[in-house]
Amino acid sequence: MEILDSIKEQIENNPVILYMKGSPNQPQCGFSARTSQALMACGERFAYVDVLSNPEIREHLPAYANWPTFPQLWVGGELIGGCDIITEMHESGELQPLLKDTVSSAAEGEATE
Repeated sequence: MEILDSIKEQIENNPVILYMKGSPNQPQCGFSARTSQALMACGERFAYVDVLSNPEIREHLPAYANWPTFPQLWVGGELIGGCDIITEMHESGELQPLLKDTVSSAAEGEATE
C-alpha cells in the first residue's frame, strides 16, 4: 500500500488522530507534549501515530496535509492544526466540544452500520 493511501486510511478511520513525536505518555518534543496534554485533558479517546518510529509518514504527511510541522491534529478527517492552535482551542474551551461531538458522531455512525 502506498504511504499516502495509508495516511488517508488512518485519517478516515480515526475520528481523532494526532501525528506526534513520541507517544502521549512519552512525548519526544515539547510541542507534542503540550498538544497531547491538551487532548488528554478533554477526556476523549484519540489515536496517535509516532512519526519518529514511522519515517515514511514523517516524510510524506507534511505534503499530504500542506502543513510542514508536527504535531498535527486531525478531527473528523480535517486538519485542525498544530501545537499553538490546539493549545489556544483548549484554553478557550473550543477543543473539548469539538472532540466530544466528533467522537459521539463516529460512535453513532458505527452503531447504525
